[in-house]
Amino acid sequence: MNDKDNRHELSSWVRLYTRDMLAWARRRTGDLHSAEDLVQETFLAAAEKIDSFKGGSQPKTWLYGILNNKIAEFYRQRAAHRTVQPEDDETFDRMFFDAGHWTAEAIPGEWGGEPEHLLDNDDFNRVLRECLDRLPRHWHLCMTMKYLEGDGTKKVCQDLGISTTNYWQILHRTKLQLRQCLELHWFTKQ
Repeated sequence: MNDKDNRHELSSWVRLYTRDMLAWARRRTGDLHSAEDLVQETFLAAAEKIDSFKGGSQPKTWLYGILNNKIAEFYRQRAAHRTVQPEDDETFDRMFFDAGHWTAEAIPGEWGGEPEHLLDNDDFNRVLRECLDRLPRHWHLCMTMKYLEGDGTKKVCQDLGISTTNYWQILHRTKLQLRQCLELHWFTKQ
């Protein structure tokens, strides 16, 4: 292909795939501006490497491969510059005694009812989304990748640039925080 054909092909891909790629990147980052930047970087990288695309896969598959690498790099860079916020540890220290038992004010309440049908309830789903949105972005993403997207531990750790130990700690803390939020904003109001 010549340069004119390559530009035409790339323009076609931008029209066809930008919306889906933006939605994918936004789910992965939780941030529209970061998602827009990552999709733009993907198309710039594709423009630089378009001669290497031999058609062995679908263009969308090739572009998503580039995008996923950009997302992984985004989280590796953020992990390298991240600092631990002491208030996170203080919040969880108030939930447990030194021996690992719940403090009286943090003991989870009984949820009752039929929890297996909660996801069929639009109001509950709204509250759940609000609780997820209150989580630190890294926690939200970790939970989303694991439980909503079905990604395995290795992939989540690789994409987020975190250790397996950190991954399990994040999931544990996220579950505690979600439970507390749901109890406060859903179960005590029912």
